Amino acid sequence: MEPHGPACPGSVLFGCELTASTKSYTFQVDEEDDSDHILALSVVCLTDGAKDECNVVEVVGRNHENQEIAVPVANLKLSCQPLLSLDNFKLQPPVTFRLAAGSGPVHLAGWHRIMHREDASFEEDDDLSEEDEEELPPIMPAKK
Repeated sequence: MEPHGPACPGSVLFGCELTASTKSYTFQVDEEDDSDHILALSVVCLTDGAKDECNVVEVVGRNHENQEIAVPVANLKLSCQPLLSLDNFKLQPPVTFRLAAGSGPVHLAGWHRIMHREDASFEEDDDLSEEDEEELPPIMPAKK
């Protein structure tokens, strides 16, 4: 079983709601923060007051060329699919959730995972690799 939820240190509950008046929500972290952040989405669902219409939720982020890209992740309708499990769909901030169609309300829930980097262990690894390099014999040209 994958660690998540309250049992996993550094995980906090995440939730946001998209509605006709608040069509987008941006999840971001402080740029000064030196921890790694992952947002793992568990579920997206229609909540009280939703109409029987298509509600399309998009994730807006950046691709490998740093261009903005919008990808639909859910199409919910009260009468046939009011809830969708996203199985801890992992995203890195900053990421925006947008209600591209419909009036909601749509609720997204999951876990915000914070993994602290161990600066000291990186320095130790660097020291060890430098020592290893010094012990290697010099490369001699091949004899012909």
